[in-house]
Amino acid sequence: MREFVCFFFVLVLAFIVLACGDTNGEDSDKKLPPSGDSAAYYVSTAGSNDNPGTYDAPWATPGYASKQLKAGDTLIILGGRYVLSEFYEDMITPLNSGAEGSWITIKGEDGNTPVLAGKDNLFSAIQLGDVSYIRIENLEITSDNGSWFRDGINSEEGEISHIVLSQLHIHHLDEFGVNLMNVSDLLIADCNIHHCGFGAIGGPAGEAGGWRNIIIRKSNLSYNGHYYQGGDGSNRPYDRPDGFGIEPSSGPVEIVDCVVEHNRGDGLDSKAANTYIHNCVVANNSADGIKLWEDKSKVHNCLIYGTGDGVPGDTTWAALVIGTETPNAVFEIINVTIHDTPKTYNYPMYVQYDSNAPVTLVMRNSIVSDGYGTVFIGDSVKFIADHNIFHRPGEDVQVEANGREYTKAQVEAGELGAGNLSRDPMFVNPAWGKVGDYHLKQGSPAIDKGIGGELVPNVDLEYNPRPKGNGYDIGAYEY
Repeated sequence: MREFVCFFFVLVLAFIVLACGDTNGEDSDKKLPPSGDSAAYYVSTAGSNDNPGTYDAPWATPGYASKQLKAGDTLIILGGRYVLSEFYEDMITPLNSGAEGSWITIKGEDGNTPVLAGKDNLFSAIQLGDVSYIRIENLEITSDNGSWFRDGINSEEGEISHIVLSQLHIHHLDEFGVNLMNVSDLLIADCNIHHCGFGAIGGPAGEAGGWRNIIIRKSNLSYNGHYYQGGDGSNRPYDRPDGFGIEPSSGPVEIVDCVVEHNRGDGLDSKAANTYIHNCVVANNSADGIKLWEDKSKVHNCLIYGTGDGVPGDTTWAALVIGTETPNAVFEIINVTIHDTPKTYNYPMYVQYDSNAPVTLVMRNSIVSDGYGTVFIGDSVKFIADHNIFHRPGEDVQVEANGREYTKAQVEAGELGAGNLSRDPMFVNPAWGKVGDYHLKQGSPAIDKGIGGELVPNVDLEYNPRPKGNGYDIGAYEY
């Protein structure tokens, strides 16, 4: 069905572009914006599409208005509720690209964010195809009181580049908040994307490098999978909605200063090479916390906890997963805090469980605590581990790596690497299925027991400077 809709969209788009090119009729001359220098146009719930789109005589619908824009233009959608139901006509679909220094901007009114409410199983609120230099800001996108409504922003056809999505509140949709296939030079910033049936941010496998040069910053990607077609999500056809989940891509992808929690799939699942996740909190997701699949990927200054989101039992999910078929791939885990629970029968962290491809993992200044199973590092992994804490309460064996097991005494004796410890890290308030506090208590063995150097970040998760006191601390937080 989706393939048919996309094909129909392409046919309609081609027809509209041809029709807009005909300026012989009086009606076309009347409705199109005047030619000349770039301008600001307006949409209002009290407007008319017969108007010229000025502040005093605004257009009525965001969909119509978006199709009139050219490079350099700004469309301001005034506050109010805009109900979207007609395929293509009601969807924001820029037909033209902006240019470097002359972006097309579509934004909500400052201080009065408009609501785009979809119904009648509408394909998406915003459709981007083969366009570039587009900025979309300050909009709320949601279903019309639980009516069926698929994606917030979609680009599964063509290739888009130089895209900014900022200050968007996207929620209670049946499929994805942001669903993109081939995209380069994308910034997603200050967005809140939650309660989407298929996940907050994702997309199908790309045909032109997938996701390239991506930054996702200061955004909340949470509670996805807890809604579908007006319900609580229990009837959704997609079983693992992630906070972020993309297919194999060239990268790089940077995810920074994000909160990713209570998704019914993974927190952050990246199949892109050169993925860099830092200063994020990934908590209480039903499946894996962070999952990395490709070379030159790293996690710094992150807190990961709550695997299973409060549901006990035997599971394959883990707080941190690394698995690749790319030989000689390199991964880094530095100043990361991982907390698990023995109530879920799993590994808190595993690397190359199902693959024999040789890889290198550098793990430094990190904590893995309170898991049911060991930290599992596959035999094909060159494991460089120093100044970490491995704490598996009530068990002697702490880590499986290098074709052998490491007991508490062996970890402390330096057999796994210099400066590694096997002790309770003494968190302020560890939790499972709810908010925890993973700052260090006074007297924690993690305080001043880390190591500095070029690979170690010079701030902690909260951007406090490292080091403080007499040395670097182990984990995401400086004491």
